[in-house]
Amino acid sequence: MANSNDTDYVVIKALQNGVNLSGMTRGKDTKLHHTEKLDQGEVLIAQFTEQTSAMKIRGKAEIYTKHGKIISGE
Repeated sequence: MANSNDTDYVVIKALQNGVNLSGMTRGKDTKLHHTEKLDQGEVLIAQFTEQTSAMKIRGKAEIYTKHGKIISGE
């Protein structure tokens, strides 16, 4: 298991109602394992883990990572 200091976090801020977030699993077959729905102004702090290798974001949101800020849905 990775040390919590070694894991990547992302911050997602919804810019509209109904932003959907999906966490995808690691391994031989990529599967959906978690979903969230955010309304405008709501913020989610998410972490990549041994189980989560990818996130899908549908809707207009600001995503903050160690690589910078991305705006989805434009």
